[in-house]
Amino acid sequence: MSHTPQSGRATPLHFRDIVHDVMRHYKSEKESEAHRIFRESAGHKPKGVLPQTVNPDEETVPGIKHPGSTGVIYCSDRAMANGFSYASSHEWANLGQGAPEVGQIPDAPPRPTVVELPTDSLEYAPTTGVKALREAVANLYNVTYRQGKKSQYTFENVCIVPGGRAGLSRVAAVIGDVYCSYQIPDYTAYDQVLSAFKRLVPVPTALEHENEYRMDLKQIRKDIRIQGLEVIIASNPRNPTGQVIQNSELQDLITLSHETSTTVILDEFYSWYIYPEDEADFGKSVSSASFIEDVNEDSVVIVDGLTKNWRLPGWRVCWVIGPKNLVTALSQSGSFLDGGANHPLQLAAIPLLDPKRVEIERLALQKHFKHKRDHVLKRLENMGLKVDIPPQATFYIWLNLEHLPAPINNGLTFFEELLKEKTIVIPGIFFDINPAHRRNLFNSPCHHFVRLSFGPPLEDLDKGLDAIGRVLRKAKKDGMNAFGHSYKKSVDGTFTPKFV
Repeated sequence: MSHTPQSGRATPLHFRDIVHDVMRHYKSEKESEAHRIFRESAGHKPKGVLPQTVNPDEETVPGIKHPGSTGVIYCSDRAMANGFSYASSHEWANLGQGAPEVGQIPDAPPRPTVVELPTDSLEYAPTTGVKALREAVANLYNVTYRQGKKSQYTFENVCIVPGGRAGLSRVAAVIGDVYCSYQIPDYTAYDQVLSAFKRLVPVPTALEHENEYRMDLKQIRKDIRIQGLEVIIASNPRNPTGQVIQNSELQDLITLSHETSTTVILDEFYSWYIYPEDEADFGKSVSSASFIEDVNEDSVVIVDGLTKNWRLPGWRVCWVIGPKNLVTALSQSGSFLDGGANHPLQLAAIPLLDPKRVEIERLALQKHFKHKRDHVLKRLENMGLKVDIPPQATFYIWLNLEHLPAPINNGLTFFEELLKEKTIVIPGIFFDINPAHRRNLFNSPCHHFVRLSFGPPLEDLDKGLDAIGRVLRKAKKDGMNAFGHSYKKSVDGTFTPKFV
């Protein structure tokens, strides 16, 4: 049986078609060592195809089901099998981790180096967060995005959470049985969120490369009417493509939410990473908060935090902003999901949200990261890897490998070859949000892509780009026989193929 999201009904499928799909699946994936390693990792075996096999790494604890790891976690595990260690991470170029450099950058305020520990901070913090920090977040959004608007955010519209994933999980935990629209490609963790919270019925929309990965609001409006969509989730600015919904396009999305009574959840973690062509536009940021009419009536949910914009990923201090009755629900889900964010670091975060400090921080960040973006794009182009849709935002490059010779023209194999060169990237398939895990990896619209992060310091970026250059030169000099095999499955040995 195959599930049809449009109607929610099952459509019969002939056994001959099932066999054909299965044979095509094994023909395409069986011959690739990189893909076999991926499939044998716990939680990544295909669903809905025959024959079903038992993975001993998955089936040892009764009642436990592996959800599959996010792209960064899987790639980090594979890197460790090849000798990577966080204790000596400087020996590698990590262009995979979705994190910005955390050190001092030119013209930015000094980095925080001391955290006070008043006695009260040793107690639990409220599951909605410290009130003073909630007030600081509300004030920052009002100053930045809502000047002159009648409706203003208060602390009651803000819930502090221990990281962006915790925020998404809290939101997902309070959503009822609904159809939830998402886009491909998008942030890898959405796959696990949509898989784990079964009341969210995932309805995918593929964003087209030819249309520069823009959302089709006309199609979304049609899907709301015909399919009964009630929730839309998306990153903006967009991970991994580096594009951004802004100005009238973002306003139209918020208007659509208001007119159709559809909840829009926007992951705005990269809201400062905007790279305008005009120098006069530096220092600006993007948020749906600019277009919300009534902060307690419009069903728009914003997730953001210190992780990316403030370049403090280790603090795990983030927030969810929305109508105050949503915040009440998030407090309840947080009481059993995560218990709340770190109390001392919440207090330490308050002065970092001063609007004047933020203005200086944002301007310095944009100039520094635009310089890194342009440097990486130029080096890639010099290697023959021209990026046809350069990032306007975020610190990611969505690199198309399709024109390279097989087998390095797919993301998983390219990733494995770079591990041999002590460099980490993220294969594009992880951004193919596919909660059912049914799609043949070779049929994924993201199969020929990798995501490169220019978040790390410039010297790390050059180290990784040098590694990419070595792989390309090796292909040109020695041909393709040296690629696609001899990958380490663990630190103890190489991969032993398992044919089915």
